[in-house]
Amino acid sequence: MIVTMIERPLWWREALAGLGGCLLLTVATSPGYAAGPPPFIATPGRPEFHGVGWVVALIPVVATVVGLCLLRWWPYLLSVAGLLAVPYVWGQLTSMSYPLVLVLAQSAAYPLALVGVLACAQTLLSNGFPGVGAALAGLATGFRLLGSALVGPGWLYSDPSRPAWHAGMIVAALATLIPAVVRFSDRRAGGLPETIPGAWQRLRLVVAAGLAVCLVFPLSLLTTERLAALLGVSWSALYRHGSVAVAVIGTVTLVLATGLAAVAGLWSLAGALTVATAHVAMAAPLLLAFTALGSVGPLRWLGALAGAVIGAAAASSRWRAAAASTLAVGAAIAVFIAHAATTGHPEKLADQQRVIPALLLLVLTTAAGTAVTGATAPVLAPRGAVPAALGPLVGVLAASGLQTVGVTYVHNGLPVSSYLNPVFHITTSAVLLLVAGAAVGGLGVAHHLAGRWAERKRAELIRREAAAAERDRLARPIHDGVLQVLALVQRQGSQLGDTGSQLARLAGEQEVALRNLLSGGGAVARVGGDADLRAALTALASPVIEVSAPAGPVVMPSGAAAELTAAVQAALDNVRRHAGPTARAWVLLEDEGDAVRVTVRDDGVGFDPQRLTDAARAGRLGVAQSMQGRVADIGGSTSIHSGPQEGTEVEFWVPRRR
Repeated sequence: MIVTMIERPLWWREALAGLGGCLLLTVATSPGYAAGPPPFIATPGRPEFHGVGWVVALIPVVATVVGLCLLRWWPYLLSVAGLLAVPYVWGQLTSMSYPLVLVLAQSAAYPLALVGVLACAQTLLSNGFPGVGAALAGLATGFRLLGSALVGPGWLYSDPSRPAWHAGMIVAALATLIPAVVRFSDRRAGGLPETIPGAWQRLRLVVAAGLAVCLVFPLSLLTTERLAALLGVSWSALYRHGSVAVAVIGTVTLVLATGLAAVAGLWSLAGALTVATAHVAMAAPLLLAFTALGSVGPLRWLGALAGAVIGAAAASSRWRAAAASTLAVGAAIAVFIAHAATTGHPEKLADQQRVIPALLLLVLTTAAGTAVTGATAPVLAPRGAVPAALGPLVGVLAASGLQTVGVTYVHNGLPVSSYLNPVFHITTSAVLLLVAGAAVGGLGVAHHLAGRWAERKRAELIRREAAAAERDRLARPIHDGVLQVLALVQRQGSQLGDTGSQLARLAGEQEVALRNLLSGGGAVARVGGDADLRAALTALASPVIEVSAPAGPVVMPSGAAAELTAAVQAALDNVRRHAGPTARAWVLLEDEGDAVRVTVRDDGVGFDPQRLTDAARAGRLGVAQSMQGRVADIGGSTSIHSGPQEGTEVEFWVPRRR
């Protein structure tokens, strides 16, 4: 109790450091000058690199992979990201020229900050703070949207005070990191728990995410000429329809990235696709809201901040999946209303600078994106997949999704030459918001059901261990007392006449039953519709029936286990009725992995195998119905071998799963 009271309050250090990392993400997504839409919501163009451009593109890839390999040292990752951002901001404040080193430092700072924040959220989720961890993961998206809001329509309105804001945010971020770095240095707490992902799982996540961010390099080699040759069209036609070329690159990237996300695991795939869908859906509504609020800068970023806080609050609640789904549906409804209220021309909100509708759209969309990301994080946390799935995998999927969806933004077969072109087709974003809401709701339900099933398995395991411990505790005194007395009565009871013989037989039966109970064969353990066949068969043991079975449980579907047990009982009944009064029987259970085999053998008088055929022709179907029919119904087979004075052997073979 004392340790708990000391350790649990220390979560605030991780949360404070995570907020500092979110400030660094805001700096990275609000550059001093933007030639187009804000970076986080802009549709990427075709990847093309020349000269030092390859080096500039390689730096964030290397930083991402290094960050994923050093997740346990996330406070240091965030510290390095903050220090790397300093030269870039210093260049903005002093109006100095931008040497290559400043560009390289800034390109490495963003992936390190993103991976560091998500690793911090993973730590909080894994250490028993799901609300705080989910809220922080959501803020990793919300604060990037805040950075986009700071830029707004940056090509229309310049903001000379932004470098000063950047400097203040970097200083605040580095200050908030100090407690976490000091605590980590003391080794009292640190990164991710070793028990969450295994070595192979960690390697699989790093490889999948690293390959995803590397897709940009081979795809950059697809020039217009090469792409036209692959598609079998003329170069000039593809050049005139640039959005088609971008969409083809995006589709290829989307398919490959989805496959890599599947390599990371099915939960990672579902979580990454859900969040990426939300990111794609937010682009057009936010572009509309930022443009409409272009002349009221403080109101624009205050609205984004309010949306991020609302989304984080929803993600921190117990009903985070339902809350995120509700916010996504609410944002979709707001988009549909904006489209209908402007008679299908939502760009009117931007042209007429309608502040209130744009502000509501901004708050709801930001809250939905933040909440969807935050609600997905607890689903991925038990697999240790929060940094890889919600970082690079979501980034690649969202970028390629924006490229793919962009091909639908056409009018009369061609895109409109306007930066508001996505806004003209804003209903696509509304549909994607509905898809994201349904996906995060389904993900939450699936996670809840998986957790309940895991709890049932854990409770059953605890029950078995407790029962085994109790049997071990009782076994010693019973073996030294009761069993010894029963064995003595069984040996010497026959010397006392008929009554003594009856007592000897009963003592023998009770000795076998008691030994069977102490060995764990007295009950059939059921887990999720399965049953232990070993327990069911060992309960059939008696002084004249010997059962041999594996040491551990032989689990199979309860229905098949019941039918197979009934067939064995029918075989033993035949031994008692037809094998002779002195016959003994042996039951052998064999676990073959994907099937089980049960053999019932006796040393009785046996019979002529032709009798079975004659009985079937005469309409006597006892053996066929009681044994062969039962086993055939569960997909198994029965073989019977016997001969006069040679005993009988009945063998049942049943597949584990039909």
